[in-house]
Amino acid sequence: MPVTTALVATAALLLTACGGSGDDGEGSKGSKGDGSDKAAGASAAPAKKKPTKSAAQLALAKDEVPAHTVVKPSDNFVFAKSRDGIKHDKPVCAPLSHAMNQFPVGDARDSFVRVAEKKEFDGAFTYVTLATYAPGKAEAAMASVSKAVGACKGGFTAKGDKASNSYSSITRETTGIPPTPGADESLAFKAATKYEGDTHTVQTQVTRHGDTIAIYSAVDGNAFVQKRPGTGKIFPAVVKSQEAKLS
Repeated sequence: MPVTTALVATAALLLTACGGSGDDGEGSKGSKGDGSDKAAGASAAPAKKKPTKSAAQLALAKDEVPAHTVVKPSDNFVFAKSRDGIKHDKPVCAPLSHAMNQFPVGDARDSFVRVAEKKEFDGAFTYVTLATYAPGKAEAAMASVSKAVGACKGGFTAKGDKASNSYSSITRETTGIPPTPGADESLAFKAATKYEGDTHTVQTQVTRHGDTIAIYSAVDGNAFVQKRPGTGKIFPAVVKSQEAKLS
């Protein structure tokens, strides 16, 4: 098994999922006209609405991030096959495990997942989950994440198809995260969990651009292989490149 695959397998089953949620060819659903051309006495056609891009159309391409490679995650090592397949001892914490396991938060229209690693591979990964929403739904999804961070400080347990993750603590982060100046909203948190006596930390950042949400989640896969504590750090270059496509 290649080193990359082995690291993904270990980290995926114990800390995060690696399941993609769409194909490269996924297209936009488009948008319908507002019907204003039906008004009596209208003398001109209404202005066309700007087409809505799907999550797949907003995703980073393979070589779009300098010094990084962005690819579709493997479907072989998913924490759960679907979001409904994850069970929580504290339902309020569900948005956090969804975000850390490459699922959209809230009531999304569609979602799409990619994973980035450095071309000079160091065993670290940053997952990017993009999701689009109906008007107002993205704001509600962000609110649910913020509420969960506050309500789940003491930790929670999530059970998937192949593993059970017990997070001992959830902490909101305001420093040490990539800047997102173009986002309408942005929040970040870290989640701590133990495996074979070592503490591993997942760093997650969630941003909203209008009706689109981007979730960045990082894990140190090398730490599992080397049997040492690990701290996931989101790749700033990945955030910068993805946020530029959303702004």
